[in-house]
Amino acid sequence: MPYELQIALRYLLAKRRQVFISVISLVSTIGVTVGVMALVIALALMTGLQNELRDRILGSSAHVYVWKPSGLTDYRAEVEKLKAIPGVLGAAPALLGKALVTSERGEGFITVKGIDPLLEGDVTDIGRSMTAGAVEDLHPATDEAFAGILIGKDLSGRLGAFEGDVITLVTPQGSLSPMGLMPLQRRVQIVGTFRLGLFEFDQSYGFVDLETAYRLTGHDQPDHIEIRVADIYDAPAVADAIQERLGPDYLTQDWSDMNQSLYSALWLEKIAMGIGIGLIVMVAALNIVASLVLLVMEKTRDIAILKTMGASARSVMLIFLMQGMIIGVVGTVAGASAGALIAWVLDRYRLISIPSDVYQVTYLPFTLLPFDALMVVAGAVLVCFLATLYPSRQAAKLDPAQALRFE
Repeated sequence: MPYELQIALRYLLAKRRQVFISVISLVSTIGVTVGVMALVIALALMTGLQNELRDRILGSSAHVYVWKPSGLTDYRAEVEKLKAIPGVLGAAPALLGKALVTSERGEGFITVKGIDPLLEGDVTDIGRSMTAGAVEDLHPATDEAFAGILIGKDLSGRLGAFEGDVITLVTPQGSLSPMGLMPLQRRVQIVGTFRLGLFEFDQSYGFVDLETAYRLTGHDQPDHIEIRVADIYDAPAVADAIQERLGPDYLTQDWSDMNQSLYSALWLEKIAMGIGIGLIVMVAALNIVASLVLLVMEKTRDIAILKTMGASARSVMLIFLMQGMIIGVVGTVAGASAGALIAWVLDRYRLISIPSDVYQVTYLPFTLLPFDALMVVAGAVLVCFLATLYPSRQAAKLDPAQALRFE
């Protein structure tokens, strides 16, 4: 063991006369540990929330939206053309409208989405999110049967209507009469319920087949075509490729554009939280400065004796650098490990519940990225290293003659 490291450890673990300095060193270590732990947990929280919202949004909606101003008269042919674009996994038509839904026990406004039941599963997770019934049940079994509708589990509870019940949809589109414009009413049967995990969809969305959507909205073709891509981060490139290959008659928009404000807010919040909690690490680093300054003052006689015995200024500086770095590294490793463990436990057992109508998710997710953990550890060690420079340089500059003059 180099003698510089041996002396640094001896000073850190000092007993008897230097017990006060050892306590300050311990407090400094705990300060670094708490700061790093808080920063790791905060970054894991913001990353987890970001990823969870992204996954739920992209599971409930498409990655790329395609419009054609001239109209989608033959959506099946358009779907086949879009599937030929590299990176496209699936495509499906969609028609959106608003409606008032009423049952015997409740009512509310919902968004009605007309879909092709055979194609929708290639674009969204609706098929895998069914809690009752199936997407294929949307087609009525006979001409006399009610048209089918799929509603969110939360909406089903709010309406007090479940699988097999008949509800009424009222849309603004209607026909002129002597009394004016009469809204269109249509009775539909709930053939299934779903839980996509996103409050907006589970509380206020209903899925019907395209034929039913045409009659409800008065349209005769889909509004747009929705696309799922292999890699969500390639969605902008796929959107550009569609316009390049199929011409300017196709308009596109990807998920990152449609949710830009949400992700920008989450990103800014993550940065702000990181900076705010990062200041805790800096405060802990100031404790390291204070403990080393006190130690240099206490060890003035020892430093002078070391120099008279032949120790170089570099060796003296190295002693105090090592002492500060030991505090920083031990505190950083302990804090990062504790933060990663706490984040894993909180995420694994979903211990923190939040209102889903505000945050879109029912619990706080925690996801610690290796890059975030590495940046926290590297940043904390760097701050601790910088904190040791001043007291170490002061110790190295100490004049032995001045230090021993009154001994």
